Amino acid sequence: MNINLREWLTANLGTNDTASTLILVLLTILIVFIIWGLSKKTLHYFIPKLTAKTETLWDDIIFNERIINSFSTLIPAIILDQSLPILLKNSTLSLPFILGATDIIVILVSVWILVSFFNSINEILSQKEQHKDKPIGSLTQLAKILVFSVGAILIISTVIGRSPIFLLSGLGAIAAILLLVFKDSILGFVASIQLSANNMIQVGDWVTVPNYGADGDVLEINLTTIKVQNFDLTITTIPTYAFISDSFTNWRGMSNSNGRRIKRAISVKIDSIGFCDTEMLERFQKIELVSDYVVQRKEEIKAYNTAKKVDTSTLVNGRNMTNIGVFKAYIEEYLIANPYINKEMMIMVRQLPPSEKGLPLEIYAFSKDKSWKAYESIISDIFDHVLSVAPYFDLEIFQNPAGSDFKRVVG
Repeated sequence: MNINLREWLTANLGTNDTASTLILVLLTILIVFIIWGLSKKTLHYFIPKLTAKTETLWDDIIFNERIINSFSTLIPAIILDQSLPILLKNSTLSLPFILGATDIIVILVSVWILVSFFNSINEILSQKEQHKDKPIGSLTQLAKILVFSVGAILIISTVIGRSPIFLLSGLGAIAAILLLVFKDSILGFVASIQLSANNMIQVGDWVTVPNYGADGDVLEINLTTIKVQNFDLTITTIPTYAFISDSFTNWRGMSNSNGRRIKRAISVKIDSIGFCDTEMLERFQKIELVSDYVVQRKEEIKAYNTAKKVDTSTLVNGRNMTNIGVFKAYIEEYLIANPYINKEMMIMVRQLPPSEKGLPLEIYAFSKDKSWKAYESIISDIFDHVLSVAPYFDLEIFQNPAGSDFKRVVG
């Protein structure tokens, strides 16, 4: 039929075969554009109405504007690709460029549809609670890379007029180049699998990565990068494979536990530490939190020294209490009485090895409130009290001398 139409144009318009064929091609392109406009309006009119009638959300996400535009472009592209070879059949005009271009258009539109589909899949799965901790973005990005790679191979084979198998057979020769180009993607994909399989990191985890200056919550886990929003609201982008090759801290265990750890020490001046005499014990016994402890320890020590017939006129003989020991017991009782400390978790006050800065006395406990602001406030209240109460036990807190200290000595 197209041959008769071309002959009719040649006979009635006085054109040659080439001109008639060009006219037919232009008319076909015009019709294709009309079909494209009609299909776009039709799909945009009916599909949203159909998806709106369903109660599920996934069809609204999949059949979004990107997908509708892709399909409305694919329809005229296929018509153009199939009609041009028929129009140019038995024609003296050869238009390999136009024929190749139509094939490329179909490939590009198909790639566009698949990429839009994977974007929609990523959006759907990211909203489901059971998939929020999975590296869905990494997998969809890998799928899109494969789609782009296949599309590129098909386009190149169309341009050079060779089979895609011919190009694939030559990939071995350029494998090193491909590995170099896609190094980050390959490393990121392997790292994503390891992170997911070992449940090392999830979206929403609080992580600290010292080598990259990151300290905040994980926003996204992609194929090549992981986005971390720091507590100052800046964004740090870290290569995915860095979480395998470098060290990092994941605070998920703390977040899922019943408390946040307090582990901080004060340094007591060693020359302020000593045995407790009778006057000191009487003073300590008036301190409510440690009164029972002093009474109990006095009875234990008295019974021991009496049984051993110890000469108690000298404090170094036998057993005696020290002000640092009573102070340690006081801090433990204070932590137990503190309503913001979790009593079901470890509460301990311990001595660390002495140093040139004195004897470190470390508090080890867990706060009930794990939020950053409340946690810091609880720590501040505890150490405000500990530092203030130390003189009541005849203890001094170590600090390096300042200029005012030297002025007092000189004065």
